[in-house]
Amino acid sequence: MSSSPCSPPSERRVLDVLSGGTARAALLVGAAAVVIVVCLTLGLTVGSRDLAPAAVWQALLGGADAEARAIVQDQRLPRTLIGIVGGAALAVAGVVIQGHTRNPLADPGLLGITAGSSLAVVVGIALAGLTTPTGYLGAAFGGAALGTVVVVVIGLAASRRRDASPASLVLAGTAVSALLGAITGIVLLLDSATLDLFRFWTVGSLSAGRGLDVLAAALVPLAVGGLLAGAHARALDVLALGDDIAAALGRRLLPTRLLGFAAVTLLVGGATVAIGALGFVGLVAPHLARRLVGVTHTLLLPVSAMLGALLVVVADVIGRVIVHPAELPVGVVVAVIGAPALLVIIVRTRRAYS
Repeated sequence: MSSSPCSPPSERRVLDVLSGGTARAALLVGAAAVVIVVCLTLGLTVGSRDLAPAAVWQALLGGADAEARAIVQDQRLPRTLIGIVGGAALAVAGVVIQGHTRNPLADPGLLGITAGSSLAVVVGIALAGLTTPTGYLGAAFGGAALGTVVVVVIGLAASRRRDASPASLVLAGTAVSALLGAITGIVLLLDSATLDLFRFWTVGSLSAGRGLDVLAAALVPLAVGGLLAGAHARALDVLALGDDIAAALGRRLLPTRLLGFAAVTLLVGGATVAIGALGFVGLVAPHLARRLVGVTHTLLLPVSAMLGALLVVVADVIGRVIVHPAELPVGVVVAVIGAPALLVIIVRTRRAYS
């Protein structure tokens, strides 16, 4: 049977793409499984009292002594799972923000999302008496959404285009974050009781009353945000070519950005409730992922999620043992790790553009 001269190459290209995609997918699934196993092993075995993997397994099945069961089931398992989910969410949010702003130094706090969540939680503590992470959930999401809306509106007003340009979004986000941060500081100065509760939340912690109920409360918005971000991968690849080229290819910029910001709001709001206002994860993890897999977002998003989860869990484990028998909040350890990494990123970025 004869065929047109163009058909064999086309078929081969399609098969090559499909086989390559299948191989990458299988590799990512395997890598994700390894990362999760490593995170769970570290989180469940290392602490003020080291437990052998066999003892951890017995405790999970309810067969160990009461103390080991309490350590594993009530303390280490919830905080490890929360660290995995929260770290992955912040890393994915960082990828989306950096893609939309085309700014390699952008993080989820750039668009006023973290500042909005913090202000809403402070107001909730001061006026509504919120005291637990589950109580912070609605306030954090409401504040994150409000911060995003304000930044987008200002970005639209400041841009001469019919959509908010990356430059206007960065400027608007910086200004709104500074304003919301100042208001938060004023409220905290006027109410010392609110400051006492808020400082444990804002520093980033996996131990301050956070259990599986917190993860369950934040899981639905986190899952929706993750799905939106995953579906957004192709759009991020197009936006990387520039707004003009993206528009020429038929991409509607404003709806695309709104969808991306919705994903970031859900991810950051849920992660902030789970692990606090944790910085650097959404900045460092995407940069590490780019060095491993490049800039294609179908690979960058899942690899960043793995590295974000690993970073938070490793930081939590370090915080447990470095000042034994006390422990450092995970936010402090992440900052110690992330600050030097940020300096390296800045130096490499300047070299790349010089």
